[in-house]
Amino acid sequence: MDGSGKPLLIVKRAAKFFGNKLVFKEISCEVRPGEILLVAGPNGAGKSTLMRIMAGLSKPSAGEVSLRLDPEDAAYLGHATFLYPGLSALENLKFWGAMYGFSPTRDELMALLKRVGLERAAEEKAGSFSRGMAQRLNLARIYQAAPKLIFLDEPGTGLDPASLRRLREEIVGLRDRGVAVVWISHHVTEDAALADTVLALGGRRVRYFGPASGFTPEGVC
Repeated sequence: MDGSGKPLLIVKRAAKFFGNKLVFKEISCEVRPGEILLVAGPNGAGKSTLMRIMAGLSKPSAGEVSLRLDPEDAAYLGHATFLYPGLSALENLKFWGAMYGFSPTRDELMALLKRVGLERAAEEKAGSFSRGMAQRLNLARIYQAAPKLIFLDEPGTGLDPASLRRLREEIVGLRDRGVAVVWISHHVTEDAALADTVLALGGRRVRYFGPASGFTPEGVC
């Protein structure tokens, strides 16, 4: 973890209601450059709802959320991959590069595919990809924008062991590049060992927020 930079994200006493139903309240945390924040908790604890609020995709019912960077410097990877199945891996990256306002060369696109281990599948249609391959191509898609903060909502869901291992390597690699990562995972025991900080939700509130080294999932997740 870098730890020396100013926070890119600050959440203060955030709460969320859906109608009269309380999802969570009094959620506070910070995320700094080069830091992995793992968001943990049981199903229904509000992890994805909180991440969408953190990313500016939804508003809290109470409290404050401050993203201290330009909107284009943050990226969100949810359950949908936003890939076009009829386009090849290269064509998908070229399309999204244009959407970001870039004009990437083939060599630049191939470098992105190599980074996520998909260079041999460059000309294959994305619709033929496994879940793991699609997730890696989606990572390459958001890498084009060189974000400073990335939100990952359960990116390991449905991945085989090899793809999950590569995904974890990618997430650690992001931190090594100084990128901040907010990461929701169901593999809490394994993934907490890779994180710097853990925010655990439960009972509509924060059950733990602090160093990953001091977190124990028993009784929380």
